[in-house]
Amino acid sequence: MVEIERVEIERADINRAEINKANISSAKNSLSNLKALFTEHLAFAVMAIMLSLNAHAQKVPTEIEYYADDNVTNQIPYFDNRFRIDEQLDEVTLLFYHRSGAQPVILVRPDGSKYKINNYPEDKVQWFDDRTFDMIKIKSPMIGPWQVIGEVQPSSKIMVVSEIRLEVTPLPEIILQGETLKMSGRLFNGEMAIDNPSFKDVLTLDVDFFSTNNSAFDNFGAQPVKLASFRDDGRDLDEHANDSLFTGEFELDFAPGEWEPIYIVKMPMATRELRQKPIVVQKNPISISVATTQDENGVHLVTFTIDDSFVKADSILIQGKVTFPDRQVEPFTVMQDKGLSRTHEIAFTEPGVHRIKIGVFGDTKKGREFRAILPEFTFNVDRLASSNNSSLNSSDNNLTSEQRSAQAIANAAMEAKKLAQALAEAKAAQEAKIADKQQKTLLYIVGGNTLVIIIAVLMFLFIRRKKSK
Repeated sequence: MVEIERVEIERADINRAEINKANISSAKNSLSNLKALFTEHLAFAVMAIMLSLNAHAQKVPTEIEYYADDNVTNQIPYFDNRFRIDEQLDEVTLLFYHRSGAQPVILVRPDGSKYKINNYPEDKVQWFDDRTFDMIKIKSPMIGPWQVIGEVQPSSKIMVVSEIRLEVTPLPEIILQGETLKMSGRLFNGEMAIDNPSFKDVLTLDVDFFSTNNSAFDNFGAQPVKLASFRDDGRDLDEHANDSLFTGEFELDFAPGEWEPIYIVKMPMATRELRQKPIVVQKNPISISVATTQDENGVHLVTFTIDDSFVKADSILIQGKVTFPDRQVEPFTVMQDKGLSRTHEIAFTEPGVHRIKIGVFGDTKKGREFRAILPEFTFNVDRLASSNNSSLNSSDNNLTSEQRSAQAIANAAMEAKKLAQALAEAKAAQEAKIADKQQKTLLYIVGGNTLVIIIAVLMFLFIRRKKSK
């Protein structure tokens, strides 16, 4: 009995193993079927994506390639300058670069008819010819191969101008009056960056600032300000010429307040605008005051006061020049001081108008380095009477700079008082003169009227006596 049970158990184990083997085989078959199904669907998906990309590629490109070069000269003869329009378009703008001073190109349509600069349908075609390019806008162009006749540059491509747009670096968060900003921008034709250096001859890039007319700011009602144009010639702040990266250098020498920057792309037959959100140009952080002296051995004390609302006061460096009354110029630099004020001494040379022109360098609260130019500051040194010169010279030699400044302020107050008194006396004399003139005028009027009355009475008596005779 034991042996029989053992045999039956072994048979059951064998049957169970066979069942497991069958299950494994079935699972393998299922996995193989799934893999085949996945491969089939993947191939279908790839084909669908390729067809979609191919269909998308049939849309209007931003550049139309020439037909292949010939194998003899490795150049495209001018009569083989061909391109193809594959689908019906509402409008297309073509740009052809040619040799400087060459005649405008001629367009040959697929049916053999021609468009020339002096012969084209004005209701469908706009044509702008320049020294180095032709720009042609065509409504509903004919489908098929087109040909260009003219001295088109062999190295260039026929550009289909779709939607020209400009991308510029954003303006800083803190902008100061008098600051000089560098901005960069790149042009795009649709989604493709324009990297043809000749394209800069086709358009101009300007930036204008328009007041938002916010009554809370100083520029309320201000006129628009044209700052400058972008350039790609390697000059000033533009690093490399003809790299298709346009650079603008703008000096914000206008009223502080809220402004809206507008970038304008001007082409022969179209204009594009890029409007940025309004910005606030803050007031210049430096103010200037001067304590003058009339001592020939003294100095004028110039104080630069810093408003640290938007700048780091300790980072401020000042570089400038003083123009004296005799037109001599003396440069100076203030670098070492800290805090909210800087001082500089200007030696007394002679009375007259002094002019100070300075540039400021430093960091904003956001850590951005800036450079700004302040408007010219002028101050006048009055000439003292000769009788007072000796006493002033003898008493001022041993005074400190602060004492000389205080004395200069007192002298200025005294001069202002004298000037006010002189003005009052002049005003009184003028009023007396006017009163005297008015009195004389009144006497003339009374005398004249009396004379007229006497003459009238005499004439009346004379006429009456004559009638009585």
